[in-house]
Amino acid sequence: MTTALITGSTAGIGAAFARRLASDGHNLVLVARDTKRLGEQATELHDRHGIEAEVLTADLATDDGIEAVAKRLSDRKNPVDLLVNNAGFGNKGRYLEVSVADELTMLKVHCEAVLRLTSAATEAMRERGRGGVVNVASVGAFVPRGTYGASKAWVVQFTQGAAKDLAAGGVRLMALCPGFVRTEFHQRAGMGTDNIPKWMWLDADKLVAAALTDLARGKTLSIPDPRYKALVGLVKVTPHALLGGVTSKTGRKYGPQ
Repeated sequence: MTTALITGSTAGIGAAFARRLASDGHNLVLVARDTKRLGEQATELHDRHGIEAEVLTADLATDDGIEAVAKRLSDRKNPVDLLVNNAGFGNKGRYLEVSVADELTMLKVHCEAVLRLTSAATEAMRERGRGGVVNVASVGAFVPRGTYGASKAWVVQFTQGAAKDLAAGGVRLMALCPGFVRTEFHQRAGMGTDNIPKWMWLDADKLVAAALTDLARGKTLSIPDPRYKALVGLVKVTPHALLGGVTSKTGRKYGPQ
């Protein structure tokens, strides 16, 4: 049986990955900040699917937290075959309305942690000649919308570049770019969602199923919904100067309130 490590596993997209991978027979390493929720999740998945579920409490906004997860990924005796870098969060407010400290924490989780954990995982995977990494980004990576979008754009560029460098070694990397997904993400950030049209919402379980299919097909970028594929395609052909104004207005209409 293979083992998958999922960061931010107790809610949202991370929890959907855990459910799907457990149902497919993968053992799990579940990573999050809340030890109680991790324990409950591990017990439920073990009892329902008969897999082994290890828990690792870690805050990826800290060096100690990142190092603890990197150490587990580097364990050659208990190898991790699939890493899902899902942990992340949003800050409520526009640029300069959010403190620099909070912006730096976001970069720590979205960029530094992803870099360090991907490096730890893929070094061990390359030695074995197999393995995969899914780095959860966002369709926000393709539009100029502050630190969140910028950090997710970094995830996309980093992942696709690393995928090219490691392709010959049997290691697959893919950036997953969802749109609005019904999770705890907005609630935790104190963001209202009543103004977001119903058609823009995605189901986390369907999202994960599509993402794993894309990973198996060797894709390095997954936008797992026709609606968002169309939106991203439109963004790519829109002049950058015009795009900035459009996304600013759209963000005020459909973004955090």
